[in-house]
Amino acid sequence: MKKKNNSAQPGTKTQAPPETLGHYPDLPQMNAAETGMNLSSADREYMAQALRLAEQGLYSADPNPRVGCLLVKDQQVVGRGFHQKTGEAHAEIHALKEAGGRARGASAYVTLEPCAHTGRTGPCADALVNAGVTRVIAAMQDPNPLVAGKGFERLRAAGVATAMGLMESQARALNPGFVSRMSRGRPWVRTKLAVSLDGRTALANGTSKWISGAAAREDAQRWRARSSAILTGIGTLLADDPALTVRLGGDWRQPMRVILDSALRTPTSARVLQQPGRTVIATLAQDTGLHARMIAAGAHLEVLSSSHGRIDLAQLMARLVELECNELLVEAGPSLNGALLREGLVDEFIIYMAPMILGDTARGMFQLPALAALDESIGLQLTEVSWLGRDIRILATPAKAAG
Repeated sequence: MKKKNNSAQPGTKTQAPPETLGHYPDLPQMNAAETGMNLSSADREYMAQALRLAEQGLYSADPNPRVGCLLVKDQQVVGRGFHQKTGEAHAEIHALKEAGGRARGASAYVTLEPCAHTGRTGPCADALVNAGVTRVIAAMQDPNPLVAGKGFERLRAAGVATAMGLMESQARALNPGFVSRMSRGRPWVRTKLAVSLDGRTALANGTSKWISGAAAREDAQRWRARSSAILTGIGTLLADDPALTVRLGGDWRQPMRVILDSALRTPTSARVLQQPGRTVIATLAQDTGLHARMIAAGAHLEVLSSSHGRIDLAQLMARLVELECNELLVEAGPSLNGALLREGLVDEFIIYMAPMILGDTARGMFQLPALAALDESIGLQLTEVSWLGRDIRILATPAKAAG
């Protein structure tokens, strides 16, 4: 577990960046391994620089992975690049453009295996070969089955020396959602909670503004900004009428908004329907009149199957994968939070704990069945604890998923 305070004391306004690289040990390995190339401490430092480049795409690359590339020749960096936005050039292309003719004979340090297929852009493996790069070190294999080893096959066939696996855990931690979508067929699901010291999320009458302080709320906006989508339930929508947008200064990519609304009770005046980008309403309702009304109001409807009288959450996750959702941020009440937890669909918790006590009549975090014994409890592995102003931010994963 990482503990951060940046020399901060309780009440000090500090902000720890949410993009700090961590470990996501429940994501399956991609059978990536080094190929016998002798790697040095200098190679590791160059890969670290490539990872820092990749982090620059944290908020903009979605739904593509965050990738960085560094070109080095004669111990000099000659090209740098990162993937900035889907549909635009990949990291390798940016680095090759900066290097120009100096790329011939250079080594490339890439945080993800170069692609070997034509999608929105051309194959990066071919571009590296054509530029005369003689050595390619990748942090990890691409989990996309369209690539998955084919990039390195193409490089080796052209006589390029290759190695894979250098700083792999850091590269995987930078892209938990992309890896999850490609290898597990579902997004990486984070549940965000603002709670009192006694674990309460709102008063009995629903009042919750503001449990967390300003620094924590700004931090939460950055988690929104890196997410592909934000999920909430109809109860939260009717109670709070949230916009579910990124509210930070400047121009930010807005995540998709997803509402679970079995009976299509979403008002056509709801704020989520007035925002730029896509608002998806997942429902069980078959009424075509209701469908037409919601579509006219700007909603994208997904009619899903029922599971025990509720929307099938596993089917929802599969559909979100089809919509290229990598990281899903859940901002919901105890009913939906509990349902996701019971079905094993929560990968990570972001908990902002405020120094206050709300009492036993206030609302809790999860609706879960009563336990008969402590060994039935859901254990957590704390991965980071840090101060955010007056509040404590806890990052945790379910202990079972953590290994």
